[in-house]
Order: sequence, then structure tokens, then C-alpha cells
Amino acid sequence: MADCSRCFALCCVLLPYRRDAGFGADKPGGVPCHHLAADDRCGIHADLRERGWAGCAVFDCFGAGQHVSQVTYGGTSWREHDDLGEMAAVLSVVRRVHEMLAHLGEVGRRSPDPASAGLRDRLLALRDATPVELLTADIDELNEQAGDLFAAASARIRGVAAPDLARADLAGQDLRRRDLRDAALRGALLIGADLRGLDLGAADLLGADLRGADLRGASMAEALFLTGPQLEAARGDATTTIPAGLRRPRVWVQAG
Repeated sequence: MADCSRCFALCCVLLPYRRDAGFGADKPGGVPCHHLAADDRCGIHADLRERGWAGCAVFDCFGAGQHVSQVTYGGTSWREHDDLGEMAAVLSVVRRVHEMLAHLGEVGRRSPDPASAGLRDRLLALRDATPVELLTADIDELNEQAGDLFAAASARIRGVAAPDLARADLAGQDLRRRDLRDAALRGALLIGADLRGLDLGAADLLGADLRGADLRGASMAEALFLTGPQLEAARGDATTTIPAGLRRPRVWVQAG
């Protein structure tokens, strides 16, 4: 989980963003956000959405920021580092590693297997590697291996009879009469879809696009591979159940 207090605001400096992607302005990578204070804190963090910065509220580095800040670069801030391009690339790799580790942790809790444990060890070793080692690692091969392990675990947990809607275009659809319990929704487009009150059971939501999806009253406590950014991008309320370990979006609490 991200701990911004131990990070040098790397995402606010190293990463580019665009107004049309939910940010209040356009910014190239390597340039500090104009809301960033001298102590590396966000000057508008309390009301990001209200001021047009929903993209910041949705973004999650999965803990990569503090690891890169404190471990990879040993406490050296972007202010003292002479190659921000390298630091940005390292942050991107470590973020992918951390996201894979988070999903592997879920596999370990719900349907462990030796292969996932072996990949976890490889990722942990890479996470603590030098910048050069991180940037020369075959991250795509690791990601492909992780994807196969996630798919196998998903099939074991959900069963063979569950609906398969992987990568389906369900954007804007009213799905309240559909049986989506334990469904394969990996990579599905659910932008603006209506899932109010649905019991999703152990539905596989890996990579599903939930931007604007209406999850009010939905039962998602057992959903697979659901992430904080997906929840932040969706619409929910106090009656939406979510997996243990995920934080209920502040905007949902206010809506409830």
C-alpha cells in the first residue's frame, strides 16, 4: 500500500499527465506539479476531485514510490538526482512489480500454488535490485508469466461453469438482470455500466475498466484482483461491499 509520507512525491514530478485524462492541467514528465509544496506534499490533496484533479485521486503506485525513494535510491530525492528520466523509468518498473506482487499475494491467500510462490521470490529480488538491473530486466516476460498464474488461480476459484465475459464490451449497459456471479470479467469494458445491487461473487476483475461504473449496493467482497484505482474510478456507496484490505473511496463515503 502506498505511503506518501515516505515518498518524495515521485508521481507528482516524474510522471506526465493530461487535462483530458482527469488532471487539471497538462504536464510533461520530469516537471513538478504546480501544486507541489516544498515539503513534497500536495497543496490541494483534500479536495482533488472538486478542483478537477480526479486523475490524482484514482492513481495508485502500489507502494512503488516509497520503495524507489527509500530503497532503490537510498533516500535520494528527485531534487538531488541528476537523471530524472532514469528515475521515472525505474518507478514505472517497480510499480509493475508491486502490482504483480499484490495480485500474487491474493493468489497465495485464496488458491496457493508452488509456481506463484516461485514467481513471488523472483519479483521480490527484482524489486530490491539496482536501477540498472531493474531497467534491463525482462518485465514483459514476468508480466506474461504472472498473467498465466492469475488466470489459472481464477479458474480454480471461480469454477468452469461461471460466465465468461473476458474483454467484453459492456460499456454503458444495464447489467442488473445479468448473472455475473463468479464471472470472468478480465479486461472487460465496464465504463458507465450499471451494476447496482449485483452479487459479483468471485468475479475476476483483473484489468477491467470500471470508470464511471455504478457499483452502488453491489457485493464485491470476494471479487478477484480488484484494485484501489478501479474502485476510485467507479461510483459506489456505503452499501457496496469490497474486499478486505482495500480502502473505500472517500467520495463513496461522502455519497453514502
